[in-house]
Amino acid sequence: MTETVALKIVQRIATELAVQPRQVAAAVQLLDEGSTVPFIARYRKEVTGNLDDTQLRNLEERLLYLRELEERRATIIASIDEQDKLTDELRTALEAADSKQVLEDLYLPYKPKRRTRAQIAREAGLQPLADALLADPALDPQTEAAAFVDAEKGVADVKAALDGARDILSEQFGETAEVLGKLRDYLFNQGVVSSKVVEGKENAEEEKFRDYYDYSETIRTVPSHRALALFRGRNAGVLMIKLGLGAELDAQVPHPGEAMIARHFGIANQNRAADKWLSDVCRWCWRVKVQPHIENELLTNLRDEAEHEAIRVFARNLKDLLLAAPAGPKAVIGLDPGLRTGVKVAVVDRTGKVLATDTIYPHEPRRDWDGSLAKLARICKETQAELISIGNGTASRETDKLASELISRHPEFKLQKIVVSEAGASVYSASELAAKEFPAMDVSLRGAVSIARRLQDPLAELVKIEPKAIGVGQYQHDVNQRELARSLDAVVEDCVNAVGVDANTASVALLARVSGLNATLARNIVDYRDANGPFPSREHLRKVPRLGDKTFEQAAGFLRINGGENPLDRSSVHPEAYPLVERMLAKISKHVGEVLGNREALSGLSPTEFVDDRFGLPTVRDILSELEKPGRDPRPEFKTATFRDGVEKVSDLVPGMVLEGVVTNVAAFGAFIDIGVHQDGLVHVSAMSTKFIKDPHEVVKAGQVVKVKVQEVDVKRQRISLTMRLDDDFAASSAPRSGGQQDRGTGRPGGGGAGGGRGQQQRSRDAEPAGAMAAAFAKLKR
Repeated sequence: MTETVALKIVQRIATELAVQPRQVAAAVQLLDEGSTVPFIARYRKEVTGNLDDTQLRNLEERLLYLRELEERRATIIASIDEQDKLTDELRTALEAADSKQVLEDLYLPYKPKRRTRAQIAREAGLQPLADALLADPALDPQTEAAAFVDAEKGVADVKAALDGARDILSEQFGETAEVLGKLRDYLFNQGVVSSKVVEGKENAEEEKFRDYYDYSETIRTVPSHRALALFRGRNAGVLMIKLGLGAELDAQVPHPGEAMIARHFGIANQNRAADKWLSDVCRWCWRVKVQPHIENELLTNLRDEAEHEAIRVFARNLKDLLLAAPAGPKAVIGLDPGLRTGVKVAVVDRTGKVLATDTIYPHEPRRDWDGSLAKLARICKETQAELISIGNGTASRETDKLASELISRHPEFKLQKIVVSEAGASVYSASELAAKEFPAMDVSLRGAVSIARRLQDPLAELVKIEPKAIGVGQYQHDVNQRELARSLDAVVEDCVNAVGVDANTASVALLARVSGLNATLARNIVDYRDANGPFPSREHLRKVPRLGDKTFEQAAGFLRINGGENPLDRSSVHPEAYPLVERMLAKISKHVGEVLGNREALSGLSPTEFVDDRFGLPTVRDILSELEKPGRDPRPEFKTATFRDGVEKVSDLVPGMVLEGVVTNVAAFGAFIDIGVHQDGLVHVSAMSTKFIKDPHEVVKAGQVVKVKVQEVDVKRQRISLTMRLDDDFAASSAPRSGGQQDRGTGRPGGGGAGGGRGQQQRSRDAEPAGAMAAAFAKLKR
């Protein structure tokens, strides 16, 4: 790639991000040199002019797209040049194309393709006929075509000659970039997406696509979740989708698309001999060549945009979940609920080490309630457990009741119980990582370990699970899996490095997400640690095999050494800045141990005094902030939701109830809340606030504890409508619904649950409310 092209990319990204080109150029250089986004955002602020991690991620994404665009541009120019068809005007247009779509439009007439009808017509010598009729509509088509009849060339009669001329002009019209651009814009702004049920499929898939059996909406307003539902229905063979202008047009009136083509090429009905024939060519061009092409293109774009939005929602939910408040270093009993197979029990100490495992059978069919309580009491006494972590799968509330009784019978243990999401626990249990960590442990018990540990530190435990299996997405199985994985990996990397990692306790899975490290280096770190004991300092990390200078530079600031030789090693101050800290300490004549966490001791230092060629003001300020609060955790304070006693199933709910719950997923249309009844309720975006809310993330995030009011209940369809507008008044006498219309859901939602009746696959999380609830939401919107 030439320097000129590279500069053009930098300038464009700078314009899009509203930053200076020098900032973009610096970031691009660092990325190309192998620096990670977390490292650049944290430790190279002076170089990039304070670009944050969000800006850098956007920059990285656009850099990839624009480089691909430039590579494609070069390929297209070379291809046309080889054909000796590259004019100065065409080159200028190609150089000015600002998107892959425009570039492909310009390339279309020159793109190598299979032999077309227009090419056959040209080979038969019909190009002059087409040119003549277009140039002079006063010519009579029949008379002009007669001169081109030649059986040896495959032109049997006048009709064949005119058909060939039509094919030539139709291809010419349909491959004109300017025309395609105008038609595409028109259809995007005016087009209506509609769907119909495929005949004979009305009862397919339990009517989960019923709301799309006779559906229409302007293409530019279709939200991502509805778009993905449409395409899922089409892929399932239940729906037919088309893009048009809504109401049927009068057959006597030219379609606007035909009219735009005619207008561009100066074709008009002036009662000349060839006017009707040319109008028919425009109609043929639109209906046969252009309309199918643009319709497919716009629907593909709709799907792509819907996928991007779904990935964005998933990424944001994942970030919220990973950065959920940790309970901290406390001994925890993990309970993985079950009925027939029993409740799996695992106890971990303050560091996450497994102390004991067992299985109890308090529920059906054994109903060993007292025996289970006795066993749990013994475990609590022996392990000094402080918390009970209960998975939210099948028998969760029943197990929660067991824990409540344990707490009431044994107040001396001072226990707390918390219900946590078990999404992905079963995936981890059966993984290679879990098998290596617990080779002799039964798969079912590994899930209980995961449930216990994710209460201590959600981030450290969830990184062991493939992000897609955590199940906070919307139609995640329908989207581009490569893009989804790339986006989610970036989120995990940002979260891990924002919190920092203890190099002496972290797992391979957690270390592998640290800036500059990978699975191999993470394994080398753990192996070296196991063989030689805890690292006494960051500097000792250099002794790890294959951990070179560049890797150390990228990773050291995010790796913590607690209780090591140098107190700075437990902070986020990068080792490269230790000399700067020594200058600061010399200024106030204190040792590092005296100033860490001591704001008063640092009060006499002015950041501007320590700015030099290497460390600018932002870095100096960051260092002083870190010295004041070394190793601070950006995650919020640990809080838990308290589920209401006596409310354990959907039929226990009554409109007007105010309950506490936990946000389990945030979609484009609202948030799903776990209120302890084995089925998440939905707070529609219109019921989140008395103010207008465009994006539910403005109000809630995954893992947040919220108060909600029951708005409506449909027991038969297991649908719960909730509101966060607690002042809304609902008739107390309203009974829970036992019937209603079919589910508006659109099939298996995005998440991969951990198993159990309340698993993600049974929540229809990516569906909108329907039936009576849909009517309620529609009323709220009014």
